[in-house]
Amino acid sequence: MPKVSIDKIHIGAKRRPIKAEKVNQLRESIQTNGLLNPITIDSQQNLIAGLHRLTAYQQLGLEEIECNIVDYQSREQSRLAEIDENLIRNELGALERAELWLERDKLLANMGLKAKPGDNQYTLGGDEMISPPVKTNLEFAQEIGYSKRTLQHGKQIAKDIVPEVKQMIKGTAIANSPTKLLKVARAGSHQRILAEQAQQALEVAKNRGETTEVQKQAQLLQSAKNKQKELQLQALKNAMTPQDLKSAIFPQTSVTAVANPPQEILLGKEWTLGRHQVYLGDTTGEEFIHQLPSHAALAIATLSSIWNHDYLVEKARVVAVLRSQGNIYQFCRHHQMPFQYEFLVGNLYVGIFSHQSISRPPIPINVEGVEGIINYLLHLYTSPNSAVIAPFMGHGEILINCDRMGRICTIGDDNPEVISRGIMRWQNLTGKQAQKNTV
Repeated sequence: MPKVSIDKIHIGAKRRPIKAEKVNQLRESIQTNGLLNPITIDSQQNLIAGLHRLTAYQQLGLEEIECNIVDYQSREQSRLAEIDENLIRNELGALERAELWLERDKLLANMGLKAKPGDNQYTLGGDEMISPPVKTNLEFAQEIGYSKRTLQHGKQIAKDIVPEVKQMIKGTAIANSPTKLLKVARAGSHQRILAEQAQQALEVAKNRGETTEVQKQAQLLQSAKNKQKELQLQALKNAMTPQDLKSAIFPQTSVTAVANPPQEILLGKEWTLGRHQVYLGDTTGEEFIHQLPSHAALAIATLSSIWNHDYLVEKARVVAVLRSQGNIYQFCRHHQMPFQYEFLVGNLYVGIFSHQSISRPPIPINVEGVEGIINYLLHLYTSPNSAVIAPFMGHGEILINCDRMGRICTIGDDNPEVISRGIMRWQNLTGKQAQKNTV
């Protein structure tokens, strides 16, 4: 069996999320028995199957891994094989499977594959034949035990749930409940239809050069999308268990005023809350970074779609990045923070980064809710009077836990409403008044 250097294997951006517990099991098995099932790559060294095995090898510090090498005519065929391999696996959740069904459907269309159930071959573009024939979604679903109805529901789930809501679902029990997923997908269906109509009208207006109509349809489109998202968020709340609700952070769907806000808050202003510092402004900018302690014990951040916070690992001994479900390996590949390990707490994944070697905590970790996780991290990596950094306010969980546990927090956010809410929560808890710093 040929061996390939791990650093030469390409991992696609759409790979399934890594499950830390599965990597741990594989790492122990590989140490004891070696690699029983080689990974699969194509001739261009793109990974087809075996991300968890590859990750386990990396964590063991091994440089080469045994591979089955298969050859495909195109990257699309390679991705199609990758999807099919994943769909065969039983541990897929309902949402993961639905997204793969939809991607598979789009991939077949983009490849120009014309297929009907019962065909014995596929035509690519003109007369070029693909052999062996690729199965339709329905044929493939039925082959691995899923009905036409299940396939239809799956594609509806993947297509109709808006991306922001879908991201909140990942990592929760709802992600494996087709019934609850369908309820969320069908919420706001009227608004989805209105959005589709507005999108079509917008394209027509653009082609005709009708500026006023373009603006009108763009507003209708955004309004319909916002309403659909709001209704799906409400459906998600209704479907969640009390435990899931504790861990969930729902985005604001409308602007609400904060009762009795602190003194006037302007962008770039700083506040002192006892021993803590609060900053309103860009937490990736020099102004915020300049006021951070140079040797903090811990930095805690949530993974956002736009991440510019690699500087944290230079300011804190340990950086903990909280996220729902997603691929921490891809995150590490595109950023400079040195990855140590990852563990699962409740429904949230916590990636640990540091220039130093950090011991992995014992598992399982039995804590609940975001505040429980923050409390756990503070106990694990800090001591009384330690400095803690947070570039996101959230609901004030880090600030409040630091105050309760005698840690010193420097925290920031660029959202005035979020900052006001966090300060108000601290004031209500302590009975003290926040002080605005004068510059």
